Amino acid sequence: QVYPPLNEGDRKPKTRLQERLMKKLGEHSYPFFIDIPKDSPCSVTLQPAPGDTGKPCGVDYELKTYVWDPEDNPDKTHKRNSVRLAIRKVQFAPDKKGPQPTAEIQKLFLMSDKPLCLEATLDKDLYYHGESIGVNVQVTNNSSKTVKKVKISVRQIADICLFSNAQYKCPVAFIEADDQVAPSSTLCKVYQICPLLGDNKDKRGLALDGQLKHEDTNLASSTILKEGVPKENLGIIVQYKVKVKLVLGSLGG
Repeated sequence: QVYPPLNEGDRKPKTRLQERLMKKLGEHSYPFFIDIPKDSPCSVTLQPAPGDTGKPCGVDYELKTYVWDPEDNPDKTHKRNSVRLAIRKVQFAPDKKGPQPTAEIQKLFLMSDKPLCLEATLDKDLYYHGESIGVNVQVTNNSSKTVKKVKISVRQIADICLFSNAQYKCPVAFIEADDQVAPSSTLCKVYQICPLLGDNKDKRGLALDGQLKHEDTNLASSTILKEGVPKENLGIIVQYKVKVKLVLGSLGG
């Protein structure tokens, strides 16, 4: 309740911005606070295709302020007595750093006694918008095959947990290097790859922080999964995966 004001003992201290606005707007301005539930989903919008019509799928929030009479139905307020404001709910990055993500795989070939080994490690586990990802690639080629190229991609995976379950997978960054690894040789190199919204504005199903029309919109942040919170309460779950692929000759891949 904004007006009549609550008792001073029940009111939170005014912020500096609120004090400045009250001084500017006069005695008939009333500050208030809104607490969004802690485990509510973040604002995420799926980018529609160029020809799609209607409201895009996603999670958004709207703050509604209205003049209400006790005899009125709050669900049927008149537009002339109400004001609506779209807001976005974002999340803070975790304080604790986790281990560096790493993965390795070996592949045996028909005419080779020893395998081709690939190991990929990220330089850290947390990245901010616009920050480049360092991918440390180590290749130990004990096979008789020759590695022709190294391909690295970043994919965004969005699991929809709203009215129906669905999943969207969108590549958001890709690099290809002509680094060859001959038999009985090794490769150790760090590749830099940077996912940006500006390179993916035409992809349908891409998850964004808010809506595309906002200039400060970015690719959707990774969803922080908390123990005990059902996935259905998170709306849209976003995660990113880095894939490293070695390209061999015509008979291997």
